[in-house]
Amino acid sequence: MIRIPEGSAPDFKNKSWTIAADVTVPQGGADGVLATIGGRYGGWALLMQDSKPQFAYAFSNQPEHKYRVTSDQPLAPGNHIIRVKFGYDGGGIGKGATATLLVDEKQVVEGRIPQTIGVRFSLDETFDIGQDTGTPVLEEYEAKMPFPFTGTLTKFVVVLEPQKLSEEEQQRLREQLARAMETVQ
Repeated sequence: MIRIPEGSAPDFKNKSWTIAADVTVPQGGADGVLATIGGRYGGWALLMQDSKPQFAYAFSNQPEHKYRVTSDQPLAPGNHIIRVKFGYDGGGIGKGATATLLVDEKQVVEGRIPQTIGVRFSLDETFDIGQDTGTPVLEEYEAKMPFPFTGTLTKFVVVLEPQKLSEEEQQRLREQLARAMETVQ
């Protein structure tokens, strides 16, 4: 599935969540985007490069605001579950998080994201599964766009935890979202 508008996609902001991809890596390896939302100016991507799974998060287009957790080992041919646990710090809008990458339910790597997108990833980027139809979260795969996954993606699952913002924070978030939408009109 591709080109799902952000308003119709799962809301990944200001909460903890988990994503998981059930993949088959062929002989010779696999590359490509498993799922992404947003892009260069803010968003995340779960992808494989040189058969190594990685999760990338872009708070902005500046290199110092791009974060990633990457396996140092390529996946062997066969079936695998690649999962990311995104643990939101809470306590307000756009706070930090910890991203944990697991392969076949074994933790591979964990990394900090000091600040996250709180209101909108983008006004024109979308949620894509199996490739990236917008701008890349990471510049190094831009030349390969839409960077379709070259293995088999059997299933992609999203599990969102409840948002734990106070009433005041929820109201402020609604106001910020309304202001963001006014710029489109």
